[in-house]
Amino acid sequence: MRWILGVVLLLVVGFFVGQRVPFVQNRVMDKAITVQLTNRGHELLERDALRALLCGTASPLPHPTRAKACVAVYAGGKFWIVDTGPGSWNRLALTGIDASRIGGIFLTHFHSDHIGDLGEFNLQTWAGGRPEPLRVFGPTGVERVVHGFQEAYALDTGYRTAHHSPEFMPPDKAKMLPVVMEDMQDGEQTVVLEEDGLRVLAFNVDHSPVKPAVGYRFEYLGRTVVVSGDTAKSSSLVAAAKGADVLIHEAQANHIISRIGDLARENERPRAATIMKDIVSYHTTPEQAAQSANEAGVELLVMYHLIPPPPVRMMERVFTRGVDEIRDDGWLLADDGLLITLPAGSEEIEMSSR
Repeated sequence: MRWILGVVLLLVVGFFVGQRVPFVQNRVMDKAITVQLTNRGHELLERDALRALLCGTASPLPHPTRAKACVAVYAGGKFWIVDTGPGSWNRLALTGIDASRIGGIFLTHFHSDHIGDLGEFNLQTWAGGRPEPLRVFGPTGVERVVHGFQEAYALDTGYRTAHHSPEFMPPDKAKMLPVVMEDMQDGEQTVVLEEDGLRVLAFNVDHSPVKPAVGYRFEYLGRTVVVSGDTAKSSSLVAAAKGADVLIHEAQANHIISRIGDLARENERPRAATIMKDIVSYHTTPEQAAQSANEAGVELLVMYHLIPPPPVRMMERVFTRGVDEIRDDGWLLADDGLLITLPAGSEEIEMSSR
């Protein structure tokens, strides 16, 4: 027994001493760098399935680990982004994705928690070797957002081109191209993209007074994912989600929001109390999201853009009170890094974490 304890002690001492040895430090550093340089997300770009990665599940309210709203959809050998909330590029980059394989960005509306990382997505995919300007799809107003970010990053773009050379960082490839969608009537769906077997449709949602606001339906290899964007319970969303495999739907726990408002007033935070009161009307509760999923007949409901984002597991149970009574199976509360895979020629829904 003593010799075992001696070996363990020797290993522990060796571990701590080794951390101070340059040779050991260099070996560990090289390994870590090699992992970061490897495109570990290449399998996500395989053309055998429709995939969706939750790279941002929070809302404007703070959370220590969740990024703001962002969904990456993988289809046709590319990845497509729905909204670019603050922190979402960093979360996506941690998967080891080949940044040059971006197909485009779809914005649902122009609240800051849905567009804050647009400049980073453009910069990082350009630096990653994107072969063409970045298309940014959205409703009326997307051109203003794109031009604003383009101007905000103009000096940065010039610096990087001068530093690395125009051949390596071509300034014409650094551009974003706004693609403005046609205005739609409620209940109407319009095709905004057909490329490499992927079909994307847009539809209006109810986020009044934010107008226009839209959601997206992605169809690929016979599988379907619908992303709600921000909305109150919406009949147009239910219609667009009919028969989908997965509905990725925003969720706001109004019973928690009301309590935050009450406590804000008690603690003399009137502005916070007013905001909590105002936001109740233009989001969907978890119970309502479950109702919409049932009405649309979707297989899996994934709740994201969580307001407020639960800080601990116990609060997740508080957040989803009442959902089981409406939909006893086929739903979950998403966390950043959730990967949903829908294989072609199958009804399977595979889930993992990245």
